[in-house]
Amino acid sequence: MLLGGAVLLGTALAVLIPELASAATMTPIAPTPPVVPTPTPGDISIQINGPDSAPSTSILVLLGITLLSVAPALLLMMSSFTKIFVVLAMTRNAIGLNSIPPNQVLAGLALFLSLFIMWPVLAQVNTVALEPYLAGTMDFGHAVDAALGPLREFMLAHVREEDIALMTRAAGQANPANAEAVPIVTLIPAFMISELRAAFIIGLVIFVPFLVIDLVVSSGLMAMGMMMLPPTMIALPFKILLFILVDGWGLIITSLVQSYRT
Repeated sequence: MLLGGAVLLGTALAVLIPELASAATMTPIAPTPPVVPTPTPGDISIQINGPDSAPSTSILVLLGITLLSVAPALLLMMSSFTKIFVVLAMTRNAIGLNSIPPNQVLAGLALFLSLFIMWPVLAQVNTVALEPYLAGTMDFGHAVDAALGPLREFMLAHVREEDIALMTRAAGQANPANAEAVPIVTLIPAFMISELRAAFIIGLVIFVPFLVIDLVVSSGLMAMGMMMLPPTMIALPFKILLFILVDGWGLIITSLVQSYRT
């Protein structure tokens, strides 16, 4: 057995020793220098426009996400949402119900009333700006300018000249020659001031009849010597009854919608 192992070891050495000797005497091959890659056109491409010069799907998705991120600010600053929501909240406080209807209900009602009022403006924006941009006949900059046109007309129709003058003086600018020359950065805050002023005027008119009910109830309780009884507890059912009899929600919503008729 040992003899067989010695024979196998001798055979392996006889095979490997000549190969190692030939490898030791072999001349090394010089390394091949690296090849500089040649860029070929079309490896990476970012397509902004799709077929027929229309914006690509990626650009539309990016613009959609951007619009959704700024939509709350646009809704508050450039539409009728703020005025409607303030009037509805003041109506709730005038009745004496601090949490009924909840803010979610008032915000939803104000949102859909704003869409109802702003629908002609939104339709015009879609016609003059969005559809040409999607069709590829108008670039993004001109589409934005075209979309601001109907919004400017809406805000100019419901803003006071005093508020425009106030913001112009606050910015240290010269008085604009006409309505079309009013900068958008001046028009938006002036429109907001006008909307808040109109909302507080409507809220004051709503508060007066409910205040009269509170005064009558308070006087009656004092005359009967029931000073320990909270007047609001007695006046609340009468205020709710009055609001129902005069169809308060219908009157308020009708007044708000008609206030935006030009």
